[in-house]
Amino acid sequence: MKLAALAISLLAILGAFRLVARGPSVPTAEVKRDDFVDALKFRGEVKALKTLQIVAPPQAGDLQILKLAQDGISVKKGDVVVEFDKTKTVQDLAQFKSALSSANAEIAQTRAQGSLVEQESLTAVEKARYDFEVAKLEASKQEIVSRIEGEEAKLALADAEQKLREAEKKLASDRSSNTSKTRNKQQASEKNRYDAQTAEKALAAMTLRAPGNGTLILDAFWHNGGNMVAPAKAGERVWPGTLLAEIPDLSTLRVTGRIDENERGRVLQGLPVSQQFDAIPDRKFTGRINQIGTLASTDFSSGWPFPRNFIVEITLDQADPRLRPGMSADVRVTLDRVADAIVIPTEAVFQKRGQTKAFVAHGSSFEERTIQVGRKSGDRALVTSGLKPGERVALQDPTGKE
Repeated sequence: MKLAALAISLLAILGAFRLVARGPSVPTAEVKRDDFVDALKFRGEVKALKTLQIVAPPQAGDLQILKLAQDGISVKKGDVVVEFDKTKTVQDLAQFKSALSSANAEIAQTRAQGSLVEQESLTAVEKARYDFEVAKLEASKQEIVSRIEGEEAKLALADAEQKLREAEKKLASDRSSNTSKTRNKQQASEKNRYDAQTAEKALAAMTLRAPGNGTLILDAFWHNGGNMVAPAKAGERVWPGTLLAEIPDLSTLRVTGRIDENERGRVLQGLPVSQQFDAIPDRKFTGRINQIGTLASTDFSSGWPFPRNFIVEITLDQADPRLRPGMSADVRVTLDRVADAIVIPTEAVFQKRGQTKAFVAHGSSFEERTIQVGRKSGDRALVTSGLKPGERVALQDPTGKE
C-alpha cells in the first residue's frame, strides 16, 4: 500500500512538472534586439521621361492595319513598324489626279475659247475705231460741203462713235467673262490638286517607320467599341491620331508612385528605396527619391471618392534590359533606421483599457505587461520600455478579451 501511494505521488509530481514545463497554447515570438527600419510601402509604375511616339496618321481617313511589328522587339531608325491598307487611298489618289488633269484641260480650253472671243471683239473694236475716225474726218468737212451733207456726216459720226463704245464695252465684258470662267476652272483645279497632294501625303503615311533606335512597346488603348483595352493587332481598324507604339529611352526610366498627405512630410529627397518588380521576381532593385510633388493631385486610379496625394519619382541604381514602361513594383522607402533596438511583431501589441500591452510567456502561462511602443513600420514595432531581449510574447490575446 505504501509503495502504491508513493508511486501515485510521484506520478502527480511528474504530471505537474510537465504541465509547468509545457509551452503556451498560443503562438509566440521572441523579443529581439535588432535594427529597426522605419519604412513606407506603396505601389509604383515604371515610366520613361523621354520616348518616341508612333501615331496613326491624323488625316488619313479609314485606317486598317495590314502589318504590325511585335511588341518588345528591338528596332532601328527607319524600320517599318506599321503598314496600313493603301487600297482606298491609292484609288482616291488616282481619282484626284484624273480630276486634276480634266480641270487643267478645261482651263486650257476656256482660255483658248476666251482668247478667240476676245480677238473677235478686239477686231470689232479696231474696225469701229477706224470707222469712227473716218466719220470724224468726213464731219470735219462740213464747212466746205453743203449743209445737208454736213448733217449727214454728223449723224454718221455719232453712229460710228456709238458702235465704237459698244464694241469696247463688249471687249471689256468678254475679257471679264473669260477671266471669271478661267478663275472658276482654276479654283476647281486647285481643289483637285490639294486633294491629290493630301492623298499623296496620306499614302506616304500609310507606312510608319521607327523614328529612332530602341525597344518597341505597343500601347494599349480603348477599341472594339470601347469594350477592351489592348494593343492593336493586324486586321483591326484604328482612329486617326491613335497612339500605337512607343520607343522609350531606357536610360530615362523612372519609377513613379503616390504617397498619402500624412506621409508627405516624412518622405525626403535622396532617401534610399528598394523595389521588387512584378515582372522581374528574380531581382531586387535599389534607388533613391529623386523628386516629390509640391502640390497634391487627384488620384483617379483609386476608388471613389478620389483621394488627393503626392507623386513621387524614383531613380534606379541598376539597369536591366527587361525593364519596360508600365511595369508595376512594390516600393519600400527607408525613412529612418534605429540601431540596436528592441523589436517585436506588431501582432504582439494589444490595446487594453487604454494602455499598450504585451503578454510575456512564462511556461504555459502569460504575464500581462504594460509596454511603450515608439513607432511601427510594416509588421514590426519598436519597443522603448517594458520588454527585454530573449523574452517571448504572445501573438494572440491569451485571455481572449479585448
